[in-house]
Amino acid sequence: MSDQIDPQTPGTVQGYHAQTQDDIDLVNQIKTLESQVAELWKEVQRRPSTDKRMAAIARTEIETGFMWLVRSVFQPATNFDN
Repeated sequence: MSDQIDPQTPGTVQGYHAQTQDDIDLVNQIKTLESQVAELWKEVQRRPSTDKRMAAIARTEIETGFMWLVRSVFQPATNFDN
């Protein structure tokens, strides 16, 4: 599979390979779980006793983790390769 994406192909994003339906389905599962975790984070954040700084750090780490999980499936090309 080539790292080059045809910018004229509908449904492609520059820097990403064409994705299989299995990959898309898996990432959709990841995004669903991410949404559920975000709702749980909001619930924790609403509690008066919650340490807001720690919750903010947790949010950043959660977002980072989900980003890397999605990237591990879609495996985007990087401008720093080659």
